[in-house]
Formats: sequence, structure tokens, C-alpha cells
Amino acid sequence: MRRAILIAIPYLWLTALFLVPFLIVLKISLSDIALARPPYTPQFDFSAGLEGLGAFFSELDFENFVFLTTDDLYWKSYLSSVQIAGLSTLITLAVGYPVAYAMARADEAWRPTLLMLVILPFWTSFLIRVYSWMGILASEGPLNAVLLALGIIDQPLQIMNTNVAVYIGIVYTYLPFMILPIYSALEKLDGSLLEAAEDLGCSRLSAFWLVTWPLSRPGIIAGCFLVFIPALGEFVIPSLLGGSDTLMIGKVLWEEFFNNRDWPVASAVAVILLAILIIPIVLFQRNEQKAREAEG
Repeated sequence: MRRAILIAIPYLWLTALFLVPFLIVLKISLSDIALARPPYTPQFDFSAGLEGLGAFFSELDFENFVFLTTDDLYWKSYLSSVQIAGLSTLITLAVGYPVAYAMARADEAWRPTLLMLVILPFWTSFLIRVYSWMGILASEGPLNAVLLALGIIDQPLQIMNTNVAVYIGIVYTYLPFMILPIYSALEKLDGSLLEAAEDLGCSRLSAFWLVTWPLSRPGIIAGCFLVFIPALGEFVIPSLLGGSDTLMIGKVLWEEFFNNRDWPVASAVAVILLAILIIPIVLFQRNEQKAREAEG
């Protein structure tokens, strides 16, 4: 009984906060737009009983999903979002791994301080931090002022309202999510393994690629998921730092919900986005499970 209760708690949590909202969004994605509140039909009438339930399901269709395939805006938004999120994840990994490695190799007395510095930005509002980058990257901002003073550039760079600003904002915002899991994996690394590799003739670089990198792979994968998943559906950063040419599915989703008031199409966009995120996660979990079974 205790084991059943322990297992039931997270399943009830997922059911209430994930499965039920997802089913609601899925139902709306199969509905039709209407000038009403809520702005879609059909709506279930509990007083109609089983006959009303049958009529309710008979009116649901996949027209909104078909519509998404006929408009270039949506599939281009998905491709652009995957590209921006993927490249941002790689940049975040390239920046975050050396930082996590340096933290793990630092003296134990300094590690809590370094860890606090990594999570310190979370003490400030996310929106305020993004707004601060708007000032930093502006044509009259401190970044251009420093570059002009050093003679690196002759005229201010146009960084704001470009994809470069979006990359900078995403990398800055989600960098701690990459550093923390990698640091957790590297901190548990047994230093005697590196010593053994060097005693067997490996150079420090070879020992890193043969020992440190493979053992830190779980942290790398976790960090990549923690960065890629929220970056794919990001709305605030591309809206504030990106320009009109910045096309991401989060912006399209917002416009469909709040500007066009087309909840069924917006829900269909959200369902496809969720499928894009869930499929690689499920495949990764199955691969990891097979690897653990093979090791056992």
C-alpha cells in the first residue's frame, strides 16, 4: 500500500497538471472557431447526457491540423524555432561546459561561492534581465560604446532586432540550466580514473576525451534538454530582442491566441509543438533504458 501511494502521487500530479490540460488543448484543436466566449465550438452540455456526448464527439475534426499544412507560416516557424533552439543549445554547451569543468576542478572551499554566482541571476526577474539586454545591445548602448572607444568598429553595430540578439538572450538566460547538470556530473567524477588513464600512457587531452567526457554525458544530455525544450517555445526573448524577421513558433502561438482569437488553430499549433518535444525525450529514455539493461 505504501509503495502504491508513493507511485500514485507523481502520477496524480502529472494527470492533474499535464494530462488534463493537454486533453483540453487537444479538444480545442479539434474544434471550430466561433464568435463566442469561449471562441470555439462545440462545447459539451452536461444536461444532454449520452446523446449530447455523441453529438459532441461527432463535431470534432482535424481541419485545423490540415490547415497548418497549407500555410507556409507555420512549418517555417517550426523549422526556424528548431534551428534557433538547436544552435542556441550548442552555443550554451560550448560556453557552459568549460565553466562547469572549472567549477568542478576548483577547490572545495570555493565551489559553493561559484555555484551561488551561477544561480545569482535567478534572484532577478526574468523580464527585467531581458529588458536590460535591450539597453546593452542598443545602438547607443554600452556594448557599442565600448567597441567604438576601443576602435574595434567605426560605427555602431545593429544587434537589436536581429537573430543575433535572440541568440545572446537565449544563451544568457538558459546558461545556468546547462552549467548545473554538467557540474553535478563532473563533481561526482572519480579523480583516480584520470590518474589511471595517465599512468597507462594517455595524455591529459586523451584522458579527458576517454574518461571525463563520456562520464559527463548524462549531465550534457540533461543540460541540452533543459535548454532546448524551453528555447523552442520561447516567446519573450524573440518578441523583445528579435525583429519582425525573427520567426519562432512561440510568437505565432501568441498571435493566434490573443491577436487573431483563433483558439482552435493555436491549440493545434501547441499540440504539434508538444509532439515535437515529447518524441525525442521518449526515444532518449528508451535508449537509456536499453543501455542500462545491457550493462546489467
